[in-house]
Amino acid sequence: MSRALGVAAGVAALAAIALVGLAVFPVGLSPAAPPVPSPVPTTPESTPPPSPPASPTPSASASPRPAPPVLRLTGPVPTKGSGGFEYATTAGPVHGRSGKLLRYRVAVEKGSGEDLAEFAAAVDGALGHPLSWTAGGLRMQRVARGSPHDFTVHLATRETAGRMCAAGGVNITVRGRPYTSCRIGNSVILNLDRWRLSVDHFVAAKVPLSTYRDYVVNHEVGHRLGHRHELCPRRGRPAPVMMQQTLDLKGCTANAWPFLNEKRYAGPRK
Repeated sequence: MSRALGVAAGVAALAAIALVGLAVFPVGLSPAAPPVPSPVPTTPESTPPPSPPASPTPSASASPRPAPPVLRLTGPVPTKGSGGFEYATTAGPVHGRSGKLLRYRVAVEKGSGEDLAEFAAAVDGALGHPLSWTAGGLRMQRVARGSPHDFTVHLATRETAGRMCAAGGVNITVRGRPYTSCRIGNSVILNLDRWRLSVDHFVAAKVPLSTYRDYVVNHEVGHRLGHRHELCPRRGRPAPVMMQQTLDLKGCTANAWPFLNEKRYAGPRK
């Protein structure tokens, strides 16, 4: 009897050892297998289209080309106006550091289509430039209509300019029509044709219209200051401001200023 009990106990022990190495799971469940990825279909419909090539973009450091200078204005230019003038009603700053003060008015012919404020600013810019006449010990200031003044700068249509200049004994006609500008007494008379169109040889040389305007203001005001016409000193040199650059440069280059390198720049007397 005792031998039979011993055998039974040994069998039970062996069964228990065998169960130790086995995983025990709840009834009805089995260990989950790792998921197997589905194959990606390779049909044409599922293949993403190729990306279009990127369009080149300009470099951030590239600078745009500067606009070409304005050589002359487009559009019709009135040949005659009313003959009456509109005067600026405001004063400008004093230009120049010392010397006698000369006061000037600005006026635009009615019917010319020109803006009075723009003309006044252009005249102020020409006479107030550091290389203008104020570099020679003069001061200049634009004054308002009705104020005491030393001279007036008029912008007139060519027919009116022709009459005003002829009344003072100056003929500005070239090829049968009023062409240049003039100074009569205390009146500086600028021809609207030249103010808008410059002259052919300036345009051919690509001289900006603004340079011609600075020149013609300083040239005619120079006559008011007592300066006479001058000649080109040498081919390739800047033209003196008192040279008749409207008619020809004679081998010189266009120049709007009476002072260059802080010195009065002049040519031989005509």
